[in-house]
Amino acid sequence: MTNPQDKDESDEDLAQLIIGQGPCTYLLLLLLGLILLFPFLEEGITGRISLGILFSTVLFVGAFATRQTRRGVIFKLCLALLGVGLLWAALWAESIAILELAGMSYAASLAVSFSGVLRYILKRGPITPDKLHGALAGYILLAFVWSFVYALVEISSAGSFGPGHLDFVQPGNFFKLIYFSLTTLTTTGYGDFIPLTNHARSLVMVEEFSGVFYVGVVIARLAGLYPSNQTK
Repeated sequence: MTNPQDKDESDEDLAQLIIGQGPCTYLLLLLLGLILLFPFLEEGITGRISLGILFSTVLFVGAFATRQTRRGVIFKLCLALLGVGLLWAALWAESIAILELAGMSYAASLAVSFSGVLRYILKRGPITPDKLHGALAGYILLAFVWSFVYALVEISSAGSFGPGHLDFVQPGNFFKLIYFSLTTLTTTGYGDFIPLTNHARSLVMVEEFSGVFYVGVVIARLAGLYPSNQTK
């Protein structure tokens, strides 16, 4: 028979694991805020500047979200600065060429941040709220990385995704790729926005696989750590 006191203690332990703060917590909140605020910040110069600030903040917080060597910090910081500089130059000049370079830098910076977060959550040690938040942040980072990859594919080969033409100088189009990337990563697949070419479809299949693999590995790792930590 289950002891009510043991159940209360277990619920309290679980609540303590969910509620907390740390670098990955702030990264997760920034990513969620970016997704929720993106539709409201697409119109007008003020909104786009605010969106640029949010994107820039995500890069910098992602660069310092996990412990790393000094060389790693410098490398991530340089990637973030390059991406931020190119983004602001693209916004100022409204140039697709500069925007493509900014997308490449952002994809690289987010991919490096994702790898750091993944190493952090898979590392041996107690499960902390920051580690759980890091698992969620890593999942969203992975979706953002793929959205930038899709944007580069669309720029290099127009008509890879649709329906409709995606002009990234115009507001609203990049958010469609973020939406598409998240629905692909979660294998939801609404079908209202789809890949139209075979090379785009091949990348989409890789993202679907990476999403399933990420969830499986992270859940297995955290589930394996949780009982041993509770016993101790």
